[in-house]
Amino acid sequence: MSRNYPAMSTWPSYAGVGLKPQHVGEILTAPRELGFFEIHAENYMGAGGVPHRQLAAIRAEYPLSVHGVGLSLGSAGPLDEAHLARLVAVVERYEPVLVSEHLAWSTHNSRFLNDLLPVPYTIEALRRVAEHVDHVQNALGRTIALENPSTYLSFAESAFAETDFISEVVRRTGCALLLDVNNVHVRCVNGHTSALAYLDSFPIGHVAEIHLAGHASNVEAGTDTLLIDSHDRPVSEAVWALYAHVIRSTGPIPTVIERDADIPSWSTLRDEALRAQATTAALSAGDTHEVAC
Repeated sequence: MSRNYPAMSTWPSYAGVGLKPQHVGEILTAPRELGFFEIHAENYMGAGGVPHRQLAAIRAEYPLSVHGVGLSLGSAGPLDEAHLARLVAVVERYEPVLVSEHLAWSTHNSRFLNDLLPVPYTIEALRRVAEHVDHVQNALGRTIALENPSTYLSFAESAFAETDFISEVVRRTGCALLLDVNNVHVRCVNGHTSALAYLDSFPIGHVAEIHLAGHASNVEAGTDTLLIDSHDRPVSEAVWALYAHVIRSTGPIPTVIERDADIPSWSTLRDEALRAQATTAALSAGDTHEVAC
């Protein structure tokens, strides 16, 4: 399948925000400063009501990106066809510029686990993830973007480095990628590896969207720092630096500020998105200031 998101030159801005219901009224009455909004598909799988009325109003003014959290692409068992059908309905209803999901699993024996759990990077897992991605793309009639995970441990039986595993999924399925820069930072701090080295080995040419988010630090005396992908605070300066490193290599890529807990005012989220836009504009204008991470 070929990519089917429009040229970014047609967007008013490369920056977006994860849409929150409490901000809709202000967004619709404020000057149009951002390029698009992203939604979690599962929040709009009902038939109607206030959520759909709000989203229809946003969609009339802005492009949308649909981000799923429940397909469980890394599960050992088959995909939930009812859930996939609901996703197809959301996508057909709102015609987003991009659909994305996580490289993770969250279901087992028909039970849903409220978490995005890591996948071992084995040949069998590669086959299974590729089959699931193909199945979703065929159901949707479009490519999807696969998001790199935040991780807190590694599997002893993994046969691939994470970036090599992701590259092979792309080769087998033709999918795009969603690069979550905060996930890279969390993974590399927790695993005592280099985030810059990770990014330099990532198949960056297939990235269709970037996520930026905040993380928590669980520090106890005498222990290593453990970062938690909490989405409950502003983007850290370390993640902003990594973002600049990516944009310096790629040029403009649609970028979403994610915030899923301790939701701040609309102006606070908007300002973070405008910082992403300003970073892209400055680097596109030739600011080559080096970043140390």
